[in-house]
Amino acid sequence: MTREQTLLDVRDLRVLIGGRHILHGVGLDVAAHGVTALLGRNGAGKTTTVRGILGLVPRSGSVRLDGEETVALPTHALVRRGIGYAPEDRGIFAGLTIAENLRLAERRGAGEPAYALVHELFPELKQRARQLAGTLSGGQQQMVAIGRTLLNTNRLIIADEPTKGLAPKVVTEVAQVLERAAEAVPVLLVEQNLAVVRRLAAHCVVLADGRTAHRGPADALLGDAEAARRLLGVGHGPLTPRTAEADS
Repeated sequence: MTREQTLLDVRDLRVLIGGRHILHGVGLDVAAHGVTALLGRNGAGKTTTVRGILGLVPRSGSVRLDGEETVALPTHALVRRGIGYAPEDRGIFAGLTIAENLRLAERRGAGEPAYALVHELFPELKQRARQLAGTLSGGQQQMVAIGRTLLNTNRLIIADEPTKGLAPKVVTEVAQVLERAAEAVPVLLVEQNLAVVRRLAAHCVVLADGRTAHRGPADALLGDAEAARRLLGVGHGPLTPRTAEADS
């Protein structure tokens, strides 16, 4: 990708936690449009990379958002610059209602919160507004997590394993929402469900052992059985559109 095509430019990202090197110079680009997928086997460093980008773990290297170096900025400053984050564990406040969880995500100075959009995409969140978030199903909690990122005007959405542990029907619903969100806001998607990746992502980055192992078009990787097997441990042939529909 050229600079004009890139929103987030990460170079030589390194993370050291408890004296242990987790990331060893990760490099990746997030396109200024659509979905970029961050892939890799379990333990490859995907979530740590996301947390490093967001400043949630000690980091070094370069993280440029729309040309601005951000590696020295704290997490709250990155959020104010327009990064929405749906974490792997969803980060829901179990003792608060859905409405209260969403209200906490409202960003001062970011304009009118987009409740109409969130409720259009997730009508259940409006219907269950007074329900405690801790009593929701996993899919409903994921709706809250993604809804929070859509509430404000963001320049980038980072979604870490948004379909993890969800029933196939809910996976499809989440994929549809991310697809629509990506029409307006670039998305960095960490995902293990390759059918979802095939459906949503134009570009992909693959990590292995805390390093960048591959960068390129998502279709090219998922259409190459040998490369997918080598980089991702996929044990079957390339995903076809029919397979992707069936799996999602």
